[in-house]
Amino acid sequence: MLRRSKVSVKVFGNGALFVRPESKVERVSYPIITPSAARGILEAIFWKPEFKYQITKIKALEWPEFTSIVRNETSSKAVINKAFMNNPINKYIEDTRQLRHSLFLKKIAYIIEAEIILLEETAHPIKKYEVMFNRRVTKGQCFARPYFGTREFSCHFSCVEGNEEIIDWTEEVGPMFFDYFYSKNKEITQPHYFNANIVKGEMTIPQYLYKEVYKECILND
Repeated sequence: MLRRSKVSVKVFGNGALFVRPESKVERVSYPIITPSAARGILEAIFWKPEFKYQITKIKALEWPEFTSIVRNETSSKAVINKAFMNNPINKYIEDTRQLRHSLFLKKIAYIIEAEIILLEETAHPIKKYEVMFNRRVTKGQCFARPYFGTREFSCHFSCVEGNEEIIDWTEEVGPMFFDYFYSKNKEITQPHYFNANIVKGEMTIPQYLYKEVYKECILND
């Protein structure tokens, strides 16, 4: 019985911020969506504990164009306690306000190609999850609103029609964030990176890294 199935979805929006880890204060985006952000979009559309997503390829439909903004942010999260309740919220904001510059992507569109891979203990057929995923994409349904990097950049999605034009873009992006490994007790997190290259508008994702990211999950190929 088959234990994996290919799925794809077209995603697009008016902005994105896939932050490079070396630029957390003054945020600078990667020129293309990261595998982790792509997985997050798929899980927002359809997720079940019986399977995992593995992103295989990302295809760019729009040329990357950067623009910058300056935002007001706070240096720490508000702690709701007695001292906080005795002070107005605007005083807390003024005391912790910081101006931060962000370099983000403007209009973007991608095709995300992935595989649904069942866990070993899953008894249902893979076709069930493939049909459910495609149905939700067709109807525009999602468990939570997907976003491009940060929640202010909403992600829209639709079915891949087959007539999309991949841009002729080739670039060596360099080290890119792949995903986190989470231990079962969530006490250990470990980031993984890979050397990203875009060839004729397509970025192929190294599948061997999923063995590290999902090493505490038993996948059945």
